[in-house]
Amino acid sequence: MKYQRLGNTGLLVSNLCLGTMTFGGRGFYEVIGQQGQETVDRLVGVALDAGVNLFDTADVYSEGESERLLGAALRSRRSEVVIATKVRGRMSANPNGVGLSRAHIMNAVEGSLRRLGTDYIDLYQVHGVDFLTPPEETLRTLDDLVASGKVRYVGCSNMAAWQVMKSVAASTAGGWVRYESYQGHYSIASRDLEREILPMLLDQQMGLLVWSPLVGGLLTDKFQLARTKPESSVNARRSRVDFPPVDSARANRVLDVLSELSREREIPIARIALAWLLHQSAVTSVIIGANREEQLVENLRSAEVVLSNQELLRIAIPSDLPAEYPGWMITVQSGDRLPD
Repeated sequence: MKYQRLGNTGLLVSNLCLGTMTFGGRGFYEVIGQQGQETVDRLVGVALDAGVNLFDTADVYSEGESERLLGAALRSRRSEVVIATKVRGRMSANPNGVGLSRAHIMNAVEGSLRRLGTDYIDLYQVHGVDFLTPPEETLRTLDDLVASGKVRYVGCSNMAAWQVMKSVAASTAGGWVRYESYQGHYSIASRDLEREILPMLLDQQMGLLVWSPLVGGLLTDKFQLARTKPESSVNARRSRVDFPPVDSARANRVLDVLSELSREREIPIARIALAWLLHQSAVTSVIIGANREEQLVENLRSAEVVLSNQELLRIAIPSDLPAEYPGWMITVQSGDRLPD
């Protein structure tokens, strides 16, 4: 396992992170996973033994049950790990039971601390955009939480690059803590993040935590079998929950190349897909989840895979994004300004 700085901080996190969306299985998340405490303890133990020190959850995952299960599994190792959770989603029918207002964040953080069984959260992330709340209100509240010791670092997720930069500017002007990480969807089959967000993260020295790196099971042998042999009895999760959305034509081209590499290397498609992300310099940590212990062990082995420049090029060609304005114009006009 390798460890990298989280953004512009001195905190080191493992380049693979255990995601907990499959813990609990309540409400919306029932179709994703239904793991109880015994299974959670085993998966967390496997991750810890492999050197994972970053664990990601959210208050909305299984109506808070994911946080409770994770907290119980980590209790004896609390000081050794980095726990990341999120705030924004609806936690009650109350009009203020959702969003990024001071009122909701103050209530939500107490709930997360209680369920996790801890007195501090290492990385507290806003889970998305709240158009009703000014960023200054959110950031001032997060700054107060850091000052109080209940939160150590803050991050954001699922925001446009301009929204992140607006928040960074507000933090600078107010003298408040800034977002040190961005949690976003990124994979070989969906590289949209490279247009605006990735350059912004590099410029601002912010960390990147990748969610759904296998695109809901699309970049796996199981889905490839279901795609190429529709008559098979394989029941891939992607066939039941079509999320995250992808460009199907591009995704199929990527799967064809991954299948070729899988046969040549004699390793699963998922391991190559995860390894590709670990080769991207902007990536701090890749969030992996699992329903079974053997699945987690297999995904953890992606850290061992070294892809050659030729293999990276083979993957890049079918997965490249089509040129869009103003990107192509910036490239054209930069030709006489950048050194050879």
